[in-house]
Amino acid sequence: MPTIQSHPLREASVQAPYSGPARGGKSTAGGRPSSQARRRSAGEQLRSLRQTYLAAAAHQREGHPRAALYVLVGPGQDPAARLAIAQAHAAQQGLSVVTRTFDTTGPTDPSTRPQLARLLSTVQRGEIHVIVAASRIDVSAYDDQYQHVLHQLHAQGGGLALARDESSS
Repeated sequence: MPTIQSHPLREASVQAPYSGPARGGKSTAGGRPSSQARRRSAGEQLRSLRQTYLAAAAHQREGHPRAALYVLVGPGQDPAARLAIAQAHAAQQGLSVVTRTFDTTGPTDPSTRPQLARLLSTVQRGEIHVIVAASRIDVSAYDDQYQHVLHQLHAQGGGLALARDESSS
């Protein structure tokens, strides 16, 4: 546990255990975590949930799980760079990529994206086991929507792999 030290020139040099927010977050008046600290905590919880579901999906499969690359871009944007990030992560994880796709809707509700819906159906049929994305933004920036997709994938026996984890998205 980190300690806070008094300045050496002060009369009483004492060390007290640091009891502030974890991982460098700041508190507001009254000791409540700041919104930044709450977001970090939510991101850590979502990362843990995603990793648990991904491990469960991989455990159910023999050999290399089949994967699909998926990214989200805005209308008129080229998905190539984001797909390359997802591809590199899939290769690093030893995943066998069987399809690549993207939606050009920009940041909309995941349930309205045709290619993501197609991939979820493919997971449900057992044709792929993992969706690989560049970052969680490809699924949703909103915690509730993101968590819903994680639960949906898990219920269908699949998982989500991210090149950039939730804390760096």
